Amino acid sequence: MDADAAYAPPASYRPGYELVAERILQLIAELELRPGDRMPTENELAGRMGTSRTVVREAVKILSALGRVRAHKGRGLYVADDEGMLGSSRWGGFFLPTDLDHVYMLFEFRRVQETAAARHAATRATPAELHAIEVAADLCREGHLTGHAALFDRGDDDFHHAVAAASHNQFLVAAVREARRLQRQSNIIGLNGAVGSHTAEAVQEHAAIHEAIRRGDQEAAAVAAAVHVDRTLDDYRREIQRRVFG
Repeated sequence: MDADAAYAPPASYRPGYELVAERILQLIAELELRPGDRMPTENELAGRMGTSRTVVREAVKILSALGRVRAHKGRGLYVADDEGMLGSSRWGGFFLPTDLDHVYMLFEFRRVQETAAARHAATRATPAELHAIEVAADLCREGHLTGHAALFDRGDDDFHHAVAAASHNQFLVAAVREARRLQRQSNIIGLNGAVGSHTAEAVQEHAAIHEAIRRGDQEAAAVAAAVHVDRTLDDYRREIQRRVFG
């Protein structure tokens, strides 16, 4: 039995529109569509995929929110213009949000880039950048304590972007931004936004990263960033096991 077959989830595992959203991404890759290219219509997609136009429309809404598809009223669907290094047509065709191997590779990549960003930030962060990191960490904490997931998510994004910005390396900034976007795509399409059970730990992990950067301790900053990424991956693993094995 191959890895994909071993991982094949039960039919009730995901809503139909999530499955269709992923199949649309696969179709974009198969047709070798580039940013700005026109896509098949909703009716054509429904016919290709043996589903209703309503389901296709919901899938398109997800992909639009993720920045992968643009819907122009009266003009049709287009592959979104995307200059990001990981969101380009090459990477967009490579990454599938529910392929476990792809998710693991993405986290492996995140670990490399975010440990490097934290290490550099420890010696390069300006007072203003340290403040931005602290504000983002506080926003995450507030979101966790008040139970506002959207607030936590915003703080989480701000935190990682602020650490990357403090590295003063624009390649790391772009890599962190794009990898986190693919992770969000995997969460929304693959796991229906369910990942996020370790918010309390994440708040503590953010604090450890911030403190190490504030002290100028490169090694501690890199270790704290690695721990945070690894524990986030553990969160994904637990949710996948819960959904697949009950």
